[in-house]
Amino acid sequence: MNLSERFRALKPSATFAVAARAAALQKAGVNVLSLGAGEPDFDTPAHIKDAAKRALDAGYTKYTAEAGIPALREAVAEKLASDNGAVYDPNQVAVTVGGKFAVFAALQGLVNPGDEVIVPSPYWVSYPPMVELAGGRPVYLRTREEDGFRFNAEALDAAVTSRTRAVILNSPSNPTGAAYGVAELERIAEVACRRNLWVVTDELYEKLIYGGVKHVCLASLGREIYERTIVVNGFSKAYAMTGWRLGYMAGPRPFIEPLCAFLSQTTSNPTSIAQHAGLVALTGPQNELLAMRDEFEARRDDMVNRLRGIAGVSCATPPGAFFTFPNVSRFLGRAAGGRVLGGTIDLAAYLLEEHHVATVPGIAFGAEGHLRLSYATSRTAIAEGVRRLAAGLAAL
Repeated sequence: MNLSERFRALKPSATFAVAARAAALQKAGVNVLSLGAGEPDFDTPAHIKDAAKRALDAGYTKYTAEAGIPALREAVAEKLASDNGAVYDPNQVAVTVGGKFAVFAALQGLVNPGDEVIVPSPYWVSYPPMVELAGGRPVYLRTREEDGFRFNAEALDAAVTSRTRAVILNSPSNPTGAAYGVAELERIAEVACRRNLWVVTDELYEKLIYGGVKHVCLASLGREIYERTIVVNGFSKAYAMTGWRLGYMAGPRPFIEPLCAFLSQTTSNPTSIAQHAGLVALTGPQNELLAMRDEFEARRDDMVNRLRGIAGVSCATPPGAFFTFPNVSRFLGRAAGGRVLGGTIDLAAYLLEEHHVATVPGIAFGAEGHLRLSYATSRTAIAEGVRRLAAGLAAL
């Protein structure tokens, strides 16, 4: 079949591929423990589900404005002002079909063919393909484990060329959980303003941050950086609403106005029922969100301690999200069943097929030598999953 170049160049998400293979093994009767999940294992809070039921009963089943119902746009604007110190008018907010599409749409609106977009590495698996689908070229800015997987302003400045259009900032990060402090962000903002860069800041894991670390929204750090920042957030992670496909973005009015036309020609509006549920998520009680966060923090500490007990593995304590990113580079190049495991794709496949624990290879995030493990699962699953991981590594 004569497909377009963009279709032929695309590769499926590594995280979905791992989930699919783990599901296939489970269907075949294999007891697989998954540490690869990219979504909370909690149910959506009942009051949010009840809001969706009320919306159905009230007949809110029709098209809405492409950028969302006014009440939800207003609630997002109020949330950004009260939680993040970033003041937006509701017409500077667009509600989208998930946070992923918000990032995609932002890049479609900013990037012309041949433009460069700086993508800090390790990165979420979808950032590079999104840049390429916009006609741009991802330029990887490597970060180091010893620096908490954070880049600094000097490294950003050195990576900028005459073709650089934007930089993607993900804090807290998927896959590392890295989070940036206010002083770091102020210096990054200075570079972005001086070098005339846009910043797409992905803050989906904002509410899942631990140990007294405070989330800082880049757009709150002054008028100049505010005017060149696109803030992306959503409901999937904080409110356990992954399947509802509801996100949002905020930015300068000259960007959001044409963005609405883009939405009208692509997705139209997000699901009307999900929007009414999202409104209650933002404006209703937050106690379940806080309880989920506290449980994630306890699971994080448990997983990190168990991983550090494996000889040859190092693991930083992530300040946010629900992933650990242990360094397993010492095990690469070893043999299993006569086959040399040359990289983390081989290692993850071996762990899944032979020891029935699902992980995600670090190379999918641009970081060979690491595995991404999720603690969005029960403490029992964490204990058994890390035990299987340790047994698999010891057998090499």
